[in-house]
Amino acid sequence: MSINFFVSSIKKLAGQTLWYGASNIFARFLNVLLTPYLTHQFIGTPEFGKMSLVYSMIPFLYTLTMFGFETAYFRYIQKKEHEKDVYNTIITSLIISTSVITIGTFFFRQSVASFIGIDNHPEYITISALIIALDTISTIPFAKLRHEGRPRKYAFIRVTGILINISVTFFFLSVFPSVYKKHPNSILLFFYSAGFGVGYVLIGNLAQSLFQLVVLLKELLVFRWELNKQLWKEIVIYSLPLTIAGFGGIVNETFDRVMLQKWLPLSKDLATYQVGIYSACYKLSILISLFIQAFRLGAEPFFFKQSLHEDAPKVYARVMKFFVIVICIMFLVAALYVNIWKIIIIRDPKMWEGLKVVPILLFANMFLGIYYNLSIWYRLSHKTTAGAYITLTGAAITLIINYVFIPHFGYMASAWATFLCYGSMMVISYKWGQKAYRIPYATKKLVAYMVIVALLYFMHHFLTGIWKGNLASLCLATVFTTAYCWFILKIEKKEFQKLPYIGKFV
Repeated sequence: MSINFFVSSIKKLAGQTLWYGASNIFARFLNVLLTPYLTHQFIGTPEFGKMSLVYSMIPFLYTLTMFGFETAYFRYIQKKEHEKDVYNTIITSLIISTSVITIGTFFFRQSVASFIGIDNHPEYITISALIIALDTISTIPFAKLRHEGRPRKYAFIRVTGILINISVTFFFLSVFPSVYKKHPNSILLFFYSAGFGVGYVLIGNLAQSLFQLVVLLKELLVFRWELNKQLWKEIVIYSLPLTIAGFGGIVNETFDRVMLQKWLPLSKDLATYQVGIYSACYKLSILISLFIQAFRLGAEPFFFKQSLHEDAPKVYARVMKFFVIVICIMFLVAALYVNIWKIIIIRDPKMWEGLKVVPILLFANMFLGIYYNLSIWYRLSHKTTAGAYITLTGAAITLIINYVFIPHFGYMASAWATFLCYGSMMVISYKWGQKAYRIPYATKKLVAYMVIVALLYFMHHFLTGIWKGNLASLCLATVFTTAYCWFILKIEKKEFQKLPYIGKFV
């Protein structure tokens, strides 16, 4: 493989990840800033837990309405014979199916609310259904922007949307309550009801979703009401396993909140508060999860386009190497500096008791990111059923471990279930993928990099047990992180020298 091809490929991926990923990271980071605000607003109450339960349900309905069509869009838009029909067929199908599912959710909102443990608030489900409907219809226009290489509009919509979300939430949870106390008869309070709490967080999200759809109308309205039945059948066959995998992924990622609420041997309010602790501490894995999200946004169209080149497997292998290096460094930054992150993100000190789950969840998210990289084999080889089997295996692990151990170990069981689930999915995908679509990963080296960061974490944990205090912890964290970066630069010097921009300084 020529150096020029590799450099241009990596440069293209880096550019896509920077534009689409960075804007998404910034938007999600702004959203994360709501966590300290909300943990402070709901301090000492189960409200943050209730919010987490609602947001654990939303991905299920979104996966059902989306039906894997976003990935299918990138897969089929590459085929010139389908280029004109793909957009029309997918949008038409989504509008019809989303309308049916949204109406169904309205009718069964009380049952859904009871299932996730918020019996007294079926209105939360109604608002959530509207959010899901708007987001589903917006997804393919967003994908169209990515495919056509229009990052500025994409970034503008993402960032502005989250700013609207934050502003609306702040007004309802801070400004209106202040007005209510000083001027209880103000006309502004026509829009406000004390005690609605979590509902206003959802209203902020709804405002964001509505804004996004309105701004994307130009992209949306170019479609025609046409359904290519043959193409639609192909897309559904391709997408069905992805949808099943998506449901399994949601079980792995968010359903543990519902299981905690149901299976903890505590009163309902105490169990919901424990859900809030777990959810807030989960946010501390945000560095890695944000990077994974950014990478997926850039990598999905990139990988499909690279598949047309003969040397694609070698590009995928090098991408994996740099991906693992980055997430290893992010693990150290998040895990070793947790005493700083906890103050920034979690404003309720009582929730800090859950910090012991953070390194477990960070490593679990590393496994998940690697799994996303590995999953390219079944997406390219049209074997998406394999993805469904792998994810359902992970979901079974999640359900069994949580069911057996939550009553005894609480949210620690959920953290270890996540770790084992994603670890198993990663290993299965690697073994299976190497037989079906071999990619020359530097497996032993990458495993060694991950083992080293785990050892550094344990060394830091041991030494800070001897040398108490935040200053000692901070100094050790800096020494270990710097040493690891130096070590990686020494080992991978030749690789880094090939990279655009970075290579000039190595």
